[in-house]
Amino acid sequence: MNIPGLITPFTATAAIGAYLIAAHGAADGAAVQADDGSTMPLGVTTDIATAAGETVDVVRSGPASVTFGGNVTRGAPLTADANGRAVAVALPAAADTFIVGYAEVSGVAGDIASVLVAPGFIPATAP
Repeated sequence: MNIPGLITPFTATAAIGAYLIAAHGAADGAAVQADDGSTMPLGVTTDIATAAGETVDVVRSGPASVTFGGNVTRGAPLTADANGRAVAVALPAAADTFIVGYAEVSGVAGDIASVLVAPGFIPATAP
């Protein structure tokens, strides 16, 4: 059963692949492919890759499919790697990290799997 959450259109400032984490672009209404956990993600792109200047649909909340960039265990908080794929945040966090949500299933790099999109922030653990 597919129960889509909130899906919002943005203008891609560069090419953005399908099932990847998107972040705010430099202008209002713009999106870029996320490249780390240092900025708040918008959500996860849908099943259509988008060229620069085209409209990209981003799942902003609820269940979505995302490409894993490494080994992920269900329930793990997820952030973006350098390629916009979802990777698990090691806890305690060594640095302040923005997350896109939480893994709903376990998987490995390259899997397209379910994530509960719920953007948030995990602060670094003080030494």
